[in-house]
Amino acid sequence: MASTATPYKNQRYSELKKKCQEDKKLFENTEFPVTNASLFYKKPPPGKVDWKRPGEISSEPHLFVDGISSDDLNQGLLGNCWFVAACSCLALKPDLWHKVIPHWKEQEWDKNAENYAGIFHFHFWVFGEWVDVVVDDRLPTINGELIFCHSKANNEFWSALLEKAYAKLSGCYESLDGGNTGDAVVDFSGAVAEAINLEHEAFYKDQTKMDGLFEDLLKVWDRDGIISCSIKASPNEIEARMACGLVKGHAYSVTAVKKVRLGHGLIAYFQNETIPLIRMRNPWGTIEWKGAWSDSSPEWEKVGSKERSNLGITVKDDGEFWMAFTDWCKYFTDADICRLINTSLLSMDKTWQEVMLFGSWTKDAEPLNNRCGGCMNNKQTFLQNPQYLFNVSKEIDEVLISLQQKDMKIHKRIGQGENLTIGMAIFKVELNRKYRLHDLITQTVVQTSTYINARTVFMRVKFPKGRYIIIPSTFQPQVLGDFMLRVYSGEDSGCRELTEHKPRTRCWTPFTGYPQVVSQVYIHGAEGLQNQDSTGGADPYVIVSCEGGSVRSSIKADTLDPVFDTRAIFYRKKPMKPITVEVWNSNAVKDQFMGQVVLKGSIKDSSEAQRLSLRKRGLSDEMPGFITLRIVTSTELTSM
Repeated sequence: MASTATPYKNQRYSELKKKCQEDKKLFENTEFPVTNASLFYKKPPPGKVDWKRPGEISSEPHLFVDGISSDDLNQGLLGNCWFVAACSCLALKPDLWHKVIPHWKEQEWDKNAENYAGIFHFHFWVFGEWVDVVVDDRLPTINGELIFCHSKANNEFWSALLEKAYAKLSGCYESLDGGNTGDAVVDFSGAVAEAINLEHEAFYKDQTKMDGLFEDLLKVWDRDGIISCSIKASPNEIEARMACGLVKGHAYSVTAVKKVRLGHGLIAYFQNETIPLIRMRNPWGTIEWKGAWSDSSPEWEKVGSKERSNLGITVKDDGEFWMAFTDWCKYFTDADICRLINTSLLSMDKTWQEVMLFGSWTKDAEPLNNRCGGCMNNKQTFLQNPQYLFNVSKEIDEVLISLQQKDMKIHKRIGQGENLTIGMAIFKVELNRKYRLHDLITQTVVQTSTYINARTVFMRVKFPKGRYIIIPSTFQPQVLGDFMLRVYSGEDSGCRELTEHKPRTRCWTPFTGYPQVVSQVYIHGAEGLQNQDSTGGADPYVIVSCEGGSVRSSIKADTLDPVFDTRAIFYRKKPMKPITVEVWNSNAVKDQFMGQVVLKGSIKDSSEAQRLSLRKRGLSDEMPGFITLRIVTSTELTSM
């Protein structure tokens, strides 16, 4: 990881450490100095701050004491429970914290005092790349004690130093006051974050939905994903304690998701009765859930001693507790699910094909070149936004789509730290489309996200085979910003940005001709087909052809009334040439022709469904069935 991480502020850890050792000086970071500007931009800490090195706080400082644990952390004076919760999650994942805290053994305090240089470095995943952030070891204290994030052991400093590096990346410590746990987890891992509104979905009222959510969370957890949650609060309820022991407006880290076996001894084994439980941690290191399955709850008597031992049940106020999954769904209002997407070709688990693209919402003097059109409410400008095409080659494939804007925390100190309100819409388009959309009359909206002022908007959709376009946008037009789009699919999606508006004029165009008209054809389906195969059915597909180009639908198995839902677009040099629609029956040896429709000459605009006869070649009087063209349009190419 060290070789691939980009040095932040061009500070190279190895070079700086070597120079400090040669000069026999402890490192002092000029890029994040020990001044008030590094502490706050508006609200100063409650007391005189002294910056002290770990050796001035403890006689025997260490990066880690007895390893790293989610139980290490305490929050401190900052309102950054979201960051501390993410650190708790990080501590449970060795593969992750080894990336975030690189060369941790080499960074540990050296017994040879002359080798210690007072310099540390950490890795964060920032907008698509790993960044190496260097800090010195001078930490803010009041009355000799650390005032921000710190470990329970007063001689362990990994959490305080990690927080300092993150504060440097964000501008100052106060910039960490308020945030989202999922965002911090993404910065620690490069994961894909999905926000789930537990309150809106009301899972606890629907057993089937709740069971599905638990299985999804269990799968995420087993695959090293990270989960956090919180309870919505009004401004005057922030960190208000509820009677059940939970705290509103406060981030919790999930430290286990498990089906716990009920019963004792062999009875438990043979009955195989389980209950879904979830374990959480309060970043304060205290204040726990008081309901069913809490530390001293009588429900634990239903669980055998061996199972309790495996779960590590302890009765102490350490901030960690279990809950029934039903209660978790009922009391918590929001959850962040961070998936570590498996893109390895050498894995036994499901693997994903990843495409990562970067774009911007920009403004241009020429409206056609604007890329900041706002959401679909802005009908005149929406299609000016960036457009990204992808294909689904399976009959059905699940696709994960993550839209992430640049982190805005660094702008808090100048009063501009709010996220843009962003979202996206997905359209099913013609199978052969390769130019930007200019109207939505003939397109189908497949899915739209919620528009929200969050750093990330996530969609998980099962798409039928076809071609689609993603249009990410801000809610309001004329809002500028940068974004990253990540698309994950089971097979190569060919995802790419559409930049061209129409076919280019080339040097040979005067000889071959330039398209005059663009025609869009939507074949809905066929009905009453009479040709049958040996099984008494048919496996039809449709081919739409024009001027040497063609589009073929997928095969619809065992039906005489197929729904093709097939779109095609043709840039026509000779508008009087026909468009041909053929229906074929798929056979193992040789496909069977079932009929065709010939659309002669220039096609007029139509928003009505047209039900046209299918005829066999050479048998004009025989009509084996009909084909429905939902929309057929033809427009001048120059109008685009």
